[in-house]
Amino acid sequence: MKFFRRSFALSTKTWWMVPVMGIGVCALFLGLSASMAGIGFPLDDAWIHQTYARNLAVTGEWAFIPGQPSAGSTAPLWSFLLAAGYWINAGMPYGFTFVLGWLCLMVIAWAGQNLVWDWTGRGTVPWVGLFLAGEWHLVWAALSGMETLALGCVVLLSFYFLSKENIRWLMIGVLVGLALWIRPDGVTLLGPAFLVLGLSPQKLWTRMLRFFQFLAGFLILTLPYLYFNRQLSGSIWPNTFYAKQAEYAALLEQSIWVRVGQQFSLPLIGAGVFLLVGFCYCCIQAFRYRRWALAGMGLWFTGMALLYALRLPVTYQHGRYLMPAMPVFFILGWMGSIDLIRTIPLSRWRFILLRSWQLGTGLTWAGFLVLGARAYATDVAIVQTEMVATAKWIEQNTQPGDLIAAHDIGAIGYFSHRRLIDLAGLVSPEIIPVLRNEEALARTLDRMNVEWLVTFPGWYVELTKGKEVVFTTGGVYAPAAGGENMAVYRWK
Repeated sequence: MKFFRRSFALSTKTWWMVPVMGIGVCALFLGLSASMAGIGFPLDDAWIHQTYARNLAVTGEWAFIPGQPSAGSTAPLWSFLLAAGYWINAGMPYGFTFVLGWLCLMVIAWAGQNLVWDWTGRGTVPWVGLFLAGEWHLVWAALSGMETLALGCVVLLSFYFLSKENIRWLMIGVLVGLALWIRPDGVTLLGPAFLVLGLSPQKLWTRMLRFFQFLAGFLILTLPYLYFNRQLSGSIWPNTFYAKQAEYAALLEQSIWVRVGQQFSLPLIGAGVFLLVGFCYCCIQAFRYRRWALAGMGLWFTGMALLYALRLPVTYQHGRYLMPAMPVFFILGWMGSIDLIRTIPLSRWRFILLRSWQLGTGLTWAGFLVLGARAYATDVAIVQTEMVATAKWIEQNTQPGDLIAAHDIGAIGYFSHRRLIDLAGLVSPEIIPVLRNEEALARTLDRMNVEWLVTFPGWYVELTKGKEVVFTTGGVYAPAAGGENMAVYRWK
């Protein structure tokens, strides 16, 4: 218990600023969203988690469509947590989901601040915690309804405890296993763990003992995860692991340098640009002084960006796939920036440089916080006026037994209570082999006796050709953002 009391000790005199900051920025994002098209989620996938969670709470089964168990949730643990909200209150899920996101944001701010203080020495004002609590990517993720910050939370806790002198390897193993339940790419935390363990100055037999402790903690959660997926889909990975890669395979035709550049630029959109030099400097210093946990953080972030560039080079929705790794970049950037400024001899130039960096970082952080709130509100408005509006039309204008093929199934699954064929393959893995072949996809839909097709017209030009349009949303936000209105087609 002493270990946990020491590890979770906070500077109570000023730490209150961080949760207050978190509440304030979340209120800004939600308030602006409410003023546009109402409270909601900024992406349709959030409704997939809500549907799994509601069905689990109401029926006790793990299914997107009641009676059809499936492995369509990328983040089983997140969906499990959301189910608790339905046990507490069976109504709309926003409040409980947003509180979970805010809590994850607070843990990230706490862990990040303490990592920096451990490196640079403790201060009086938790500037890093305040920065993280109001960084626009992270606030967007906290209110997205997705597992994004839950993974970021476990990632930072893993690195925080890896940085301690007396590492609890059983706990580290449990955290890595926990990350896997949140998202498959959580398994990449094995790399930093093995780096720290392998380069530990301890004797070989001691390291072997620590390895088995870590392995025990890891397998306690990993084996049930693999069994869970195997029972649902016949594979040890969820359907989404394969479906997303198949859907965006065409992006791999881009130059590798373009893909790498796009991924590494994502955390720089905002105040992160002022932390780039610090990030590089901190990584160099970590290797120089053999701070293997920090070196592992730098390597892990770099590896994650490269992994997505190589396997899933998407940047939409503000780079949400890389968002769990962004706190690592920001924290190392702060460490390195503080250290780098300290290397400059005391002089007027050091004062000018410090104040310029502080001013630039602060103003950019605040400016992008406002821009991020507007982006969040727009994203929510698009989902509300396109996906949610379509889902409610389907619920009111189709028969309960109708079979509907749709690319965005989240809101439709939650609100319409209809049978679905998922054109993205998340809950319909039989679609994955023909995802990008519209001719084969049409034959498949015919064979399945689909009655309605729901999509954005430009996504399936051949599939929608000659089909009767029975409904379009008429929403104003998607066209204003350069998109189009979602449509419902009569398939047969």
